[in-house]
Amino acid sequence: MSSILRNCSRNRVNPRFFIARRYLFAKKSHNVINIISIIAAAGIAVGCAALVIILSIYNGFDNLLKSLYESYTPDVVISASEAKVFSPDGDKMEALRGNPAVVSVEEVLQETVFIKYGYKNSIATARGVNDSYSGTTGLEEYLVSGTFDLHYGDVDQMVLGAGLVRELGVNSSFLTSLEVYFPSRTAKVSVLDPTSSLKKVKLFPAGTVSLDQSFDKQFVFMPIAALRSLLEYDAEVSSIEVNVAPEYLTAAGSVTPKLQKELADLFGEGFTIKNKYQQNESLYKMMTYEKLAVYLILIFVVLIISCNIFGSLSMLIIEKKEDIEVLRSMGADTRMINRIFTTEGWMISLLGALVGIVLGVAVCLAQQKLGIVKMPGNFIVTAYPVCIQPLDILIIFVSVAAIGYLMSHCVKAVRIGR
Repeated sequence: MSSILRNCSRNRVNPRFFIARRYLFAKKSHNVINIISIIAAAGIAVGCAALVIILSIYNGFDNLLKSLYESYTPDVVISASEAKVFSPDGDKMEALRGNPAVVSVEEVLQETVFIKYGYKNSIATARGVNDSYSGTTGLEEYLVSGTFDLHYGDVDQMVLGAGLVRELGVNSSFLTSLEVYFPSRTAKVSVLDPTSSLKKVKLFPAGTVSLDQSFDKQFVFMPIAALRSLLEYDAEVSSIEVNVAPEYLTAAGSVTPKLQKELADLFGEGFTIKNKYQQNESLYKMMTYEKLAVYLILIFVVLIISCNIFGSLSMLIIEKKEDIEVLRSMGADTRMINRIFTTEGWMISLLGALVGIVLGVAVCLAQQKLGIVKMPGNFIVTAYPVCIQPLDILIIFVSVAAIGYLMSHCVKAVRIGR
């Protein structure tokens, strides 16, 4: 022990760290102490690796879902706060299109309709849009068959989600038309013939788009003029979708607050201006809460595993009673002795954390490059997506280090060492 202290003085090393490191890597007289220490470090390493891998998979799915939604979600949606539809003001629309930040403006009319194709039928959400809609939203990239053409000469056409195509048995190669029904807002309902109050338009299938399961089973796209005719509207819209230039977007991909306020001032009261986050606020919150829940569950597992540190240090203190008495005779106080064993327990947790993080990052990088674990079924990606975020790594390391320190601090070296 005296030689250790002389080495510390010669090399200007803190005795607490030097002695703790010697105790950690030195061979113990009782092999069970080494085994418990290895189990504690290995358990923490496995827990950290699991945290890195699972959180990275969540990040991968988050980015995938956000990219799918953001490819279709406009930068800004303008809608009426109270009414279901509204008539766009000519002067405001002209000022909106003349704004240097605005790249495209699309009028959208949306309603739930009844669709019949041959002997099959379904309920769907119809979106009436202009011919330029597919180009400004990027939906053409998600076509799985046909085209995104809403007109073929003078013939109106419809683009359907893949789920509705399967449900109705639609085939764009056939000449069978789709019949879209909606109750008339002006006709009286007849008790003898309720169907007489239904308005109907016929369209032919043009193509199929596929984004995700909920989208594919819900949406169809048709000319806005045809949907206005069905709903008995003149020039009303449900919303105005605006895409802006990249320099007016924040780092997170959302429109800048300044531009959003500018558009809110332009349309005034009675209108709601939503950015990308606000349009899918519930989705983003759900993904954040799920990730937080997984983190808390796994960090609790690491906390349980870290209890091994308590047993390892307790047995080590019993073994090092003679060393503790020597330190006392050389002037070491209670605080210093406590810190030596606290530091050793902390080193066990830090060693496990570093090994686990390196292992977890290596597995994630291998999945990114090689796609080792494949996705089951027909999914938009073939392998599990992963995305390593430095902030996650930092949070994991700090959390495990804090747990290790608290566990080590629970061992009262002085009480056992007296």
